[in-house]
Amino acid sequence: MKNSIFTLITALLVFTTTANAQETEATRLLKEQNKEFVPEIIKFGDNVWFAVGHDVSNVAMIEGETGIILVDAGQSPVRMEALRQKFRQITDKPIRAILITHGHGDHFGGIQAFLAEGDNPQVWGRKGALGENTGFNIEARAGKMAGLTYANTRGARQAGIILPDSIHINNGVAPRPDKKRTMFTRGEETVEFSPTHFFTGEREKIEIDGISFELVAASGETYDNMYIWMPEQKVLFTGDTYYKSFPNLYTIRGSQYRDVQSWYQSIEKMLGEDAEYLLPGHTRPIVGKEKVKESLTDYRDAIKFVFDKTIEGINKGMTPDQLVAYVKLPEHLASKPNLIEYYGRVDWSVRSIFTGYLGWFDGNPVNLNRLTPKTEAEKMAQMAGGEDKLRANALKAFEDGDFQWSAQLSDYLLALNDTDKEIIELKADALMEIAKTMVTATGRNYMNSYAIQLKQKTGNLEKK
Repeated sequence: MKNSIFTLITALLVFTTTANAQETEATRLLKEQNKEFVPEIIKFGDNVWFAVGHDVSNVAMIEGETGIILVDAGQSPVRMEALRQKFRQITDKPIRAILITHGHGDHFGGIQAFLAEGDNPQVWGRKGALGENTGFNIEARAGKMAGLTYANTRGARQAGIILPDSIHINNGVAPRPDKKRTMFTRGEETVEFSPTHFFTGEREKIEIDGISFELVAASGETYDNMYIWMPEQKVLFTGDTYYKSFPNLYTIRGSQYRDVQSWYQSIEKMLGEDAEYLLPGHTRPIVGKEKVKESLTDYRDAIKFVFDKTIEGINKGMTPDQLVAYVKLPEHLASKPNLIEYYGRVDWSVRSIFTGYLGWFDGNPVNLNRLTPKTEAEKMAQMAGGEDKLRANALKAFEDGDFQWSAQLSDYLLALNDTDKEIIELKADALMEIAKTMVTATGRNYMNSYAIQLKQKTGNLEKK
């Protein structure tokens, strides 16, 4: 316990110093994005309330004839209990149904707070398919079936779970997760969750407590994503098919290939609804038919451009590294506020599309028989004039502000000696400097989290 407290205190000291340094443009933009997560319950029309900023994902409450219907249920049972009490200040009608837009835990992890009322509501989800893996929450189930656990470590880094408040700004399209209760649990027990009702087609009309809904298949971030359309109120709940950031077409925590082509086709479906209110799974709503149309059109065009341009480059024989330089959003899209790379990045998306269609081999036969990291490092050290010269180059690159090169040279040195404390700390410091320039919160959080974990290895977290 004492070691844990020391680690936390020293990490706070390190990152308070970092936070007080000169602010980069990326940091300024990311702080500006915090306006999207200011807690508020916004009313639309006579019977729709939309809770923004109360948890990682947004939650809606729709009042029916005798009860209420919820859209999504947050991530944290603790935070959702607080929101439930706020909803109960508006109405005490029982919960008739909960509609879950897709199977990511930040959209259903807090559902127990609502189920505890004992109203036995219908719980709707979409049964998607990825090969033989069908159902709800198929992404997590695929990993579980394979025995994969390391994605949890990468996910925690991406979310910045271990980062102190002095360095953690947000998660790009969401506020910080609840550290204490981020899983779907009852006490200390993990609770298995499954909807009671499944939507399996392309579009299904349902009526719940006098309210008409249309559930529409909208694969993209997940294969079980659906959007929810309320035709009478002209309200569209997007799930995670739309939010105010360039979309996370690839997540650095790792997942199965996200179908980029299906994603922009799902946006095209949304455009066809002619909505007046766009209520996303993350970030604040968009109000007004023209604003909704413009936002969705830009989103669709950006995703489609990246996909089409990547395929074009692949057909020219380009490798992923070449494609990253080739595929750039045109200025009229890159300058749009809802396409700033707060959460996803174009270059990550390009690499994912390549891998999704062609796999790991980049087409260059040299890479069919690559040297091991250690052998390559030995040859790099020899070429530099010895390990000491390689070390000097790494240190000088850091002093010159060439932090990416310093980090890459550090990897060669660590391949030669993975217990070299000076180089471990050099790499950590370089990653922290790179993070300052990143507006993409997932990458920024990952960099800083990884840096802290490297410094924990050396026992010298105060070193700068």
